[in-house]
Amino acid sequence: MNLKTLSMMGALLLLAGTGVNAQKKKEVLNDSNTPLHLLQPAYKVPYGMLTTEEIKADMDRVLRYLERNTPARVVDKNTGKVITDYANMTADAQLERGAFRLASYEWGVTYSAMLAAAEATGDQAYYKYVTDRFQFLAEVAPHFRKVLEKYGTVDPQMKQILTPHALDDAGAVCAAMVKVQMKKNSPELKPLIDNYMDFIVNKEYRLADGTFARTRPQHNTLWLDDMFMGIPPVAWYSCIAGDKKQMYLSEAVRQIFQFADRMWVPGKNLFRHGWVEGMQDHPAFHWGRANGWALLTMCEVLDVLPEDYPQRDKILELFRAHVRGLAACQSGEGFWHQLLDRNDSYLETSATAIYVYCFAHAINKGWIDAMAYGPVAQLGWHAVTTQINAEGQVDGTCVGTGMAFDPAFYYYRPVNVYAAHGYGPVLWAGAEMINLLNKQHPKMNDSAVQYYRTEQKTSEPIFHVMDGGTK
Repeated sequence: MNLKTLSMMGALLLLAGTGVNAQKKKEVLNDSNTPLHLLQPAYKVPYGMLTTEEIKADMDRVLRYLERNTPARVVDKNTGKVITDYANMTADAQLERGAFRLASYEWGVTYSAMLAAAEATGDQAYYKYVTDRFQFLAEVAPHFRKVLEKYGTVDPQMKQILTPHALDDAGAVCAAMVKVQMKKNSPELKPLIDNYMDFIVNKEYRLADGTFARTRPQHNTLWLDDMFMGIPPVAWYSCIAGDKKQMYLSEAVRQIFQFADRMWVPGKNLFRHGWVEGMQDHPAFHWGRANGWALLTMCEVLDVLPEDYPQRDKILELFRAHVRGLAACQSGEGFWHQLLDRNDSYLETSATAIYVYCFAHAINKGWIDAMAYGPVAQLGWHAVTTQINAEGQVDGTCVGTGMAFDPAFYYYRPVNVYAAHGYGPVLWAGAEMINLLNKQHPKMNDSAVQYYRTEQKTSEPIFHVMDGGTK
């Protein structure tokens, strides 16, 4: 062994010895030397504070994606050529196909959400998105009606508008149109609104007591979804109904209680998805998005009802009970499950976004307590943001879903970025979270999100909270 080799071996031994000594000197974290409660948790979704700028950036990404993928043009279905001469359209004329339909119930939700986003952010691009498409539909509808009368057929998307055959065809878009019609310098939407309302009030199938119903999948079936598809447009129409205002308010309130009488499950503080007249038993599958539609329905109606309306407090009581039931089902990742009370069902985006909007809106309206439910909404929004991809698509949304009486049906419903149900709720949730942050006082304290009644300006841990601040 030569001198050079011996020198190298000595150096290696010295380094090895140094490493052993370093390992011996490294102090193990324990309760005596470290405040373990300050260790950083390994959250699966973001946790902590939010800014309105962060929220709007996520919303803007969704807006830009939808602007690119929902054109408002008429084209020839055979050639794809854009048609501008509406007076001479043939049966080959159709709305240009984008990624989403302009007059589906999912897009009715999206239009309402865009209106809320414009108000919350002050960005008129959201309002323009709505009015551009509503103006377009109002302009082309009479010409498509002539096509239908002349040829006996018409673009299926326009047929939904001209001759609705289900609440899905009419309700959500109608409610959004009423909201626009109430604004100054709005497009003239009354003919479309009245056509929708004629179906909802006079033609929709009902039970003997007048409750909105369907004949699928069984005869005389109530779908929880139809609370939202039918009740908010009736409530909002009261705002433009003149001397018939009370009639429409009364109908909206009556429908809520008739649905609740059959579909509310008091032991869970949740709604069942479906109810069939004549069934001996009524299984309770607490589908996430349907419970979202029910909670959103009550938000919409409470927004319209006068404060002194005789049954308003009863609706508010039901709403608060539903909030309690839903809050108890939120997952540790901030999402809610596809079946709310079954934690092995998947985490779903659209229901989560609806709950974020409704919780935040209720806090801002003073209906529920910010301290109790502000953190719930904030965690939910953090979860939702993880499903907005770089392009602005919303992932993790359950596709359109019928009704079943077994769990496998709900567990295995697909999710898809083109499931239109996710986009409106995400924008609506973001808009109301901006309002929440502008009105409330969230702050991290002892590693947790807390909502305070007054602004907490200290950067130190808060160990004592007074009514007027901290000490």
